[in-house]
Amino acid sequence: MSANPARKQTATNPPVELSPDEISGQLSQRVRALRKERGWSLDSLSAACGVSRSMLSQIERGEANPTLAVTVRISQAFGIALGELVEAPISTSSIEVIRAEDRTFHYRSDAECRIRTLSPLHLEKDVEFYEVLLHIGGKLKSAPHFKGTREFLTVEKGKIELQSGDDTTLLGPGDSASYRVDVPHTIANAGRGEAVIFLVVIYQN
Repeated sequence: MSANPARKQTATNPPVELSPDEISGQLSQRVRALRKERGWSLDSLSAACGVSRSMLSQIERGEANPTLAVTVRISQAFGIALGELVEAPISTSSIEVIRAEDRTFHYRSDAECRIRTLSPLHLEKDVEFYEVLLHIGGKLKSAPHFKGTREFLTVEKGKIELQSGDDTTLLGPGDSASYRVDVPHTIANAGRGEAVIFLVVIYQN
């Protein structure tokens, strides 16, 4: 997914000029946030971009200043433009809005489901918030995330079958569940129409 919540420029909020150190800090936060958003380990990102795990770790900690070539390879692995890794948030307002029609926040959209990110993608965070629409027969099957990661799910519409490891349960409108996601887990539409859920991912600090 290509996401760029930073491009919310108005006439009263000109682009922010950053120093090289601030750009490096922005890059480190952005790389870490995008990696966690996708549920990738450092090894997974390393395999995707061809940059060593140790270098990626140093970049995320702000201890390394990558070359342009390395930065391009990282942006290509995430499927985003180079500028999206290093640009600064433009708006100085204390309110950051994600509009319903803004497709840059669509994490995934296919025959199975549509996943819309409801939390800013450019921030380094340990909590992520999503709206998930599962089409009839749709299923969201995920490999284990980082150790200690949990998800909190609330059904807004439809019927859901939730599986975490060897445990399975059925959920209907208004039902909520919390469960481990450091094991294989699946959210499936078990009803006869579309299902809508809200999903919160909490990473262990």
